[in-house]
Amino acid sequence: MYKILDFSMRRLLIFLMILSISQLFFQNCAKRGRPTGGAKDSIAPIVLSINPADKSINFNTQKIKLKFDEYVLFKDIANQLVVSPPLKTLPQITPIGASKEFVLTINDTLNTNTTYTFDFGNSITDNNEGNKLERFKYVFSTGKYLDSLKLKGTISDAYERKADKNITVLLYAVTETFNDSIIYKKKPNYIASTLDSTSFSLDNLKGGKYLMIALKEKNSNFIFDSKKDKIGFVPHLITLPTDSSYHIPIYKEFGAFKSSQPTEFKKGQLIFGFEGNPENMKVNLLTKTPEDFKSHISFDKKKDTLYYWHSPIKADSLSFEVTNQDFKKNYSVKIGKAKKDSLQIGSVGSGMLNLRDPFKLTSNIPLDKIIQANFKFVEKDTIKTSFKTTIADNKEEVIFDFEKKQFTSYKLKILPKSIFDILGNSNKDTLNYQFITSQIENYGNLTINLNNTKPNTIVELLTENGQVVEQVFLNDRKSVEFKLLPPSKYIIRFIDDKNNNKKWDTGNYLKKIQPENIIYYPNVIEVRANWDIIESFSLH
Repeated sequence: MYKILDFSMRRLLIFLMILSISQLFFQNCAKRGRPTGGAKDSIAPIVLSINPADKSINFNTQKIKLKFDEYVLFKDIANQLVVSPPLKTLPQITPIGASKEFVLTINDTLNTNTTYTFDFGNSITDNNEGNKLERFKYVFSTGKYLDSLKLKGTISDAYERKADKNITVLLYAVTETFNDSIIYKKKPNYIASTLDSTSFSLDNLKGGKYLMIALKEKNSNFIFDSKKDKIGFVPHLITLPTDSSYHIPIYKEFGAFKSSQPTEFKKGQLIFGFEGNPENMKVNLLTKTPEDFKSHISFDKKKDTLYYWHSPIKADSLSFEVTNQDFKKNYSVKIGKAKKDSLQIGSVGSGMLNLRDPFKLTSNIPLDKIIQANFKFVEKDTIKTSFKTTIADNKEEVIFDFEKKQFTSYKLKILPKSIFDILGNSNKDTLNYQFITSQIENYGNLTINLNNTKPNTIVELLTENGQVVEQVFLNDRKSVEFKLLPPSKYIIRFIDDKNNNKKWDTGNYLKKIQPENIIYYPNVIEVRANWDIIESFSLH
């Protein structure tokens, strides 16, 4: 019996020893690995030292050494780093990858007695978690003191609801050689960037008079290119020091008008390219034409292009005179080699037609005439419907005017040779369209009550992505109604139409004309089915 107990005890002891060793082994393994869970690192990198020190005077070196408390990276340095006054080339930062220590090498010759600001934006991040050292700045002076004056302000887009990111604000000192055209030729004395915000701050400035502009650049060279860049400006010179804060709306302005040599794109269709504002552009045909000659002009909404359409003519070339205020130039265009397009008719509203929208036919070629007697328009398959058709001013649409009924189906049949374009084409086949209207209960209504209105105010209803749904000219009205709106989210835009030309006008820097003021209703409005929404707004 004792032997049996002894044997059992030994087995128990061996089991306990194995269990203890196993626990010790797993504990050691756990200590070697990285623990999971716990708080995520959210602490930004810390600058341990800079040599030469921040805010140094009598700066006379080309290299700056930076040391951090952890491994960091410099990201998007070309867009994030702003050096003011600007250098010809950005400083070189080594090493390229992650490190705790970096050397910043200045390759340009620094100006004497000048305070420089290196704004690193949000470019410095730690290597592991990507925590940003936000708006880190390094300042030094090549003279005996640091300039310390400041300018601040905000940026908006003069037309769009949201402003672009990375707007550059430029400051030009007014000297004996200063003139307004300096922004086209020379770099500014000081620069700053909004980065991903709408505010800016120009720091470490000298006292004096300055011109301040803002640019959304394509080339990032701090030189205004009117063909590519957006611009905004303070309409008067700024004297430092000042406690004022400035707001600058930026816009795309029209440059000087000029046209290019026109070409034949398709038979009966010529293309006139141009630059600048086409509002007063006129294309006059100088070639003699027969009495039945027809022409039509249209503009491409996305390109700086004018289309000149004309009926068939027996000629090898056409001569034109293009004018626009002070601009005048003659052109000759060879014709007859391009192929002729066939007429294509489509529809707007086919399928489901909103009660507030007209039914339209669209054409790829300007229309000349329609024969309504060849149109058969019925509701509920058999009931003949009274209607009228008109060719729109743009010659690209046929608009149907009829009494729309809710929750009703419609069919349209158009016989061949009923629609004719300016080139002499017509529809060869029978065209069939059908659509249905919805119930009134499926739509909502929106009313905007206004205070402090101006007589020339334009009110625009926009979709959430910026497309114009409806435009209303306010005149003396104190409220605006938008009826039968499909359920969706909408934006309201108010335009102060100062010159009463029924559209928004951009600005002009050289003429010191600011763009017409635009105010957006502060909230996106959600319209729901069978709802009447009433909003109030004060147009200060």
